[in-house]
Amino acid sequence: SSRRRHTRSGPQSRGLGDVYKRQILVTVISIFLAVEFFEKIDDFIEAGVSMQRAAVYFLLRIPFVLVLLFPMAIFLSSLIALGLMNKRNELMALRSGGVSMIFFLRSLLSLGLLFSLMHFMISEILVPISSGKANQMYTREVDKKEALASKEKNIWIKGNRRISHIKYYNPSTQTISGITIYYFDEKFSLIRQIDAASATFKNGKWVFRHILEQALSPETGEYNTAFHEQWDGTLEIFPEDVEEVAKKSEEMNVLELWEYTDTVDKEGYDATRYRVDLHAKMALPFVSIILCVLALGIGVKRKYRDNLFSVIAMGIGVAFLYWILNSFCLSLGYGGVLPPIVAAWVANCVFACASVAALANPE
Repeated sequence: SSRRRHTRSGPQSRGLGDVYKRQILVTVISIFLAVEFFEKIDDFIEAGVSMQRAAVYFLLRIPFVLVLLFPMAIFLSSLIALGLMNKRNELMALRSGGVSMIFFLRSLLSLGLLFSLMHFMISEILVPISSGKANQMYTREVDKKEALASKEKNIWIKGNRRISHIKYYNPSTQTISGITIYYFDEKFSLIRQIDAASATFKNGKWVFRHILEQALSPETGEYNTAFHEQWDGTLEIFPEDVEEVAKKSEEMNVLELWEYTDTVDKEGYDATRYRVDLHAKMALPFVSIILCVLALGIGVKRKYRDNLFSVIAMGIGVAFLYWILNSFCLSLGYGGVLPPIVAAWVANCVFACASVAALANPE
């Protein structure tokens, strides 16, 4: 009898888990996109962008949203499936039939590994392409800015008879490095060029340092050269403009981000933010494995057998707690308080210990 019950419960539980995984994943993605839709739809309308183009933008955002919410959806769906099996005494029946916790653990570890591989593939293949196109569309069609990031990740920004070239931008300090600004007249002839080692945005204006200025003299037709230690310039570019067009970590896969971080370091710039993002890209896929094990440790507890709502509420709370802890640690990494590798992995380590503790006390 127990063997028949084991045979019947196995496929049924797997099918139930698959159903909840699809439903929860679709639900959380829809909620996230709905929030972003209401946040940005006014910008699309004011810019005169058609609803078809706006729909394309939000569709391009789906892979990025999927990567962010994938582990949480897997955790909640596994937790609900195990909670329902516990409530219907299916777990007790399986244990009576000789199925041990090792069997459940091995199954969920295999499931978590599969989803981690899927997560990594989506993050490496789909997200850089879709995020790059979405960010480019928003910059050009909504913000109406003409900009191009070269293959070397340098930033080119086109303005009113002006082209600005920025080698590196640090969003933490709102500092740009390696700036060259070209000014042109109505005939597109170069009339002025400014080269600066760095510039910091303070009190609504850019403060340039170590400047070489070359200006065309109308009388002689030659360029006059001047050196300045510091110059408070009026530039039609703001930090948010540079941040929008700068190459983002989400637009690069692990190998590209690794090479870019190494290049930034060799050029003498601060690559802390990109190094933190690099380690975070490698740490995030492992969350699915850790949370699947944690779902097993919570879902099999007998005290939650008759209260599925508590299991679901706990799962939502745990999911939010992970993102709060992870975001907080990444912020400390961006600020240099924690080493990049520690900032990216500390949340995984904490929840891995919590998973082991939950499995060690199944009652």
